[in-house]
Amino acid sequence: MPKRRITILGSTGSIGTQGLEVIEKNKDKFEVIGLSAGKNVELLAKQINQFSPKIVAIADEESATKLGKLIDSSKVEILIGPDSSAQIVENTCDVVLNGITGAAGLPATIAVLKTGAKLALANKESLVIGGKLVLDLAKQDQIIPVDSEHSALAQCSRGEEKSQIKKLILTASGGPFRGKTREELKNVTLEQTLKHPTWSMGQVVTINSATLMNKGLEVIEAHLLFGIAFNDIEVVVHPQSIVHSMVEFVDGSTMAQASPPSMKLPIALALSWPDRLVGISPAIDWTSSSNWTFESLDEEVFPALAVARKAGEHAGSAPAVMNAANEECVKAFIERKISFLSIVEIVNKVLELHIKSNDFVSNQDLTLEKLLNCDKNSRISATKFIEEVRV
Repeated sequence: MPKRRITILGSTGSIGTQGLEVIEKNKDKFEVIGLSAGKNVELLAKQINQFSPKIVAIADEESATKLGKLIDSSKVEILIGPDSSAQIVENTCDVVLNGITGAAGLPATIAVLKTGAKLALANKESLVIGGKLVLDLAKQDQIIPVDSEHSALAQCSRGEEKSQIKKLILTASGGPFRGKTREELKNVTLEQTLKHPTWSMGQVVTINSATLMNKGLEVIEAHLLFGIAFNDIEVVVHPQSIVHSMVEFVDGSTMAQASPPSMKLPIALALSWPDRLVGISPAIDWTSSSNWTFESLDEEVFPALAVARKAGEHAGSAPAVMNAANEECVKAFIERKISFLSIVEIVNKVLELHIKSNDFVSNQDLTLEKLLNCDKNSRISATKFIEEVRV
């Protein structure tokens, strides 16, 4: 594999730091060209001093000033501002790892696709909310999924004809509240919600995993990436998080991708796709006995999946509205303004109002400007509901 030039967006987050760990162990295969981060200036400075990128992006002037005191700014170009992550990808590179969290990653995703570089996509929200706008920009095989589930689906379906695929099966750990009733979820705390049994992730993703909204977003992402109808995408609970997803074929055969839970494996594969790197993750120890279990998902207790399917089936601006409302509700939950169950309840209310309103935009009429306007309005709507149920 020829040496690849890499830009990492969200370099100080969970995905970004693990991506840099992969690169550090494979310096002969990768060169870091660009890094972008929010306000974790100290860590970004360490990354710059270690990997010597040509260009970096930082969120604001204050952070840029702090950064300038920690690095030799004569050796690196610094872009500043909320649009800097999208601007940085215009610098020539081969692969961009988009590890930005939430809707903020959409402009960067669009910018990467326009350059023709490969997009290693960990920011599922940008595909979910951008939908047709993003797909219309993407060339064949330009988007490489980083989510462990979609990486698994890509691996299982590699070399297969789409017509041979009957069903996609996404696995879910079930989060910290697997097996709970809605009554038991009424008073769960932020601290309980952040105790994920399998994965170590940021606050927002961990909360989305607990509500199962993360899995809802992944169902929409799978539909968009692989062109499979929503009716042919299932979710099954697999607490061990060893089987990351499965593809069922028309002849009755099912192919699964399995590995111990580690995001480094799908990150590394996305950076080197279609090649594999040596020794990224420990393999399964087949000499030790273990049990893998699979359970159905209780959608009455966890209605986020049904809400996401509704948004995905309406398409257009609906997924963007759902995601924006969810981001506002998760933020409110972190700030202890609303209860755990209120998150998805409010998201569903905002989505229902939008679908029935004149503000809904179909795929045919979708533009980035209209999408961003719907995003803004849904956040306002969500905030009103948040104030009504505030605890």
